[in-house]
Amino acid sequence: MLKSMRKNGFTLIELIVVVSLISLILFFTLPRFHGDFFSDNTKKVSRWIMLKARTLKEKAVREKKIYILHVSLDANRLWTSHEAMSPDELQIAEEKGYEVSDDIDILDVEYPDDEKISTGQAHINFYEKGYSDQAIIHMKNSDDEHFSFLIEPFLSQVRMYNTYVDFED
Repeated sequence: MLKSMRKNGFTLIELIVVVSLISLILFFTLPRFHGDFFSDNTKKVSRWIMLKARTLKEKAVREKKIYILHVSLDANRLWTSHEAMSPDELQIAEEKGYEVSDDIDILDVEYPDDEKISTGQAHINFYEKGYSDQAIIHMKNSDDEHFSFLIEPFLSQVRMYNTYVDFED
């Protein structure tokens, strides 16, 4: 007789366990989704600059050539070249360069001697001895968030700051 009185459904403990598991899963996955969906273009340009600077330093040493990172502030474009390229090859490199997304603006490129280029083109050289020009590339996204990329002469990694940083800081 007791068997026939059994009710269908879940116990309170089963419901608590399921809700707890779902909460834990959401707790760990939502920040990842937020970072992937909302600032994707910022991450793309950040990765491009950081990886390209490291690659250019390595290629300059390996191939014994001066490599140049070109920053076009007017066209919002980045590209690379080396000292032995012909004018036609330079044109092709510029056309195939990295086009920064419309929601990100390259504000300026700053050098340590108080020179700041905010229109036209800026160039950052990577020399065959393994060092580079010191420079900071400043950018701003559509949410009015500034970020800066510091290229150090003797370090292979580029430092990224989530604010506008200049050499006086």
